[in-house]
Amino acid sequence: MAVSNEVDREILNLLRIYKDGHMERLSQPDIVPAGFDHINGVSSKDVSIDPSTGVSARLYLPKQVENQPGKKVPVLVYYHGGGFCIESAFSSLYHNYLNSLSSKANILIVSVEYRLAPEHPLPAGYEDSWQALQWVVSESSTDNDSWLQSHADFGRVFVSGDSAGGNIAHNMVMKIGCSSSEGMKKIKGLVLAQPYFWGLERLECEIAKPGNESSIDAESVDQVWPLVCPGSSGYSDPRVNPFAEGAPSLEGLGCEKVMVCVAGKDLVRGRGRLYYEKLISSGFRGKVEFLESQGEDHVFQLFNPGCDKALEMMNLLVDFFNSQ
Repeated sequence: MAVSNEVDREILNLLRIYKDGHMERLSQPDIVPAGFDHINGVSSKDVSIDPSTGVSARLYLPKQVENQPGKKVPVLVYYHGGGFCIESAFSSLYHNYLNSLSSKANILIVSVEYRLAPEHPLPAGYEDSWQALQWVVSESSTDNDSWLQSHADFGRVFVSGDSAGGNIAHNMVMKIGCSSSEGMKKIKGLVLAQPYFWGLERLECEIAKPGNESSIDAESVDQVWPLVCPGSSGYSDPRVNPFAEGAPSLEGLGCEKVMVCVAGKDLVRGRGRLYYEKLISSGFRGKVEFLESQGEDHVFQLFNPGCDKALEMMNLLVDFFNSQ
């Protein structure tokens, strides 16, 4: 059967969809190998979690920790962004950023590689992410990683992600709150970096007008969730719209503290701020922090990690992961 070259539409910098239904990614990640980062003094290695599905992770450990047998440090489980359909835990973008974060915060990082839509529509990515989190906290498991066994402080496990990865992180910690597993009650904190949440009813900051300078537009964002999760109830689904009618209360988050980071020019900043406000008013008993980086756009800390606002955000993350 001949493949049509007639384009139906493009969604942000994610996908090009053709009239005959086939798709192609508009961005391919620059995959880099694990190894030793001499600039940051961090070792990294790749591990397979489930060969049957391809769920895997890249682990980062500061060399000074690796050289101290029995030294215990916080653990961060990180989920990359990319609209659920592009990017990778093994890309240079995330490799460079997480090397730096591991070094500055002196933490062990587990960066998760989950299956991508549209070939693997949600909930595949959620299922993979949950499996990876379970793998991390199961420190007594005989097949767990040696770095985790030797250096993970399982009383200080954090979950984080940016954009779609922030959405995943939220949903993982909500699931932790509903989990009966003792191992899943050990999450210390949650960090959401410009998280992807959405709804059909526009917030004021999502309405196109002069001064809205985001690199993404609302009409394109409208198309993302139905594409990556075609079997859902659309934007009434609490996984993408935690403020929808009937959505579980944010009070149920299974962690002790939360940091929400948004960017002042980012289209989804309003949803991040609303998340913070709803969490404060929900009855959540933990500590809640909020950072708005004025003048910056979506996931700026990845693309411009040396700018003043990215350095400010990094310093706050370091404090968040290391404070009691």
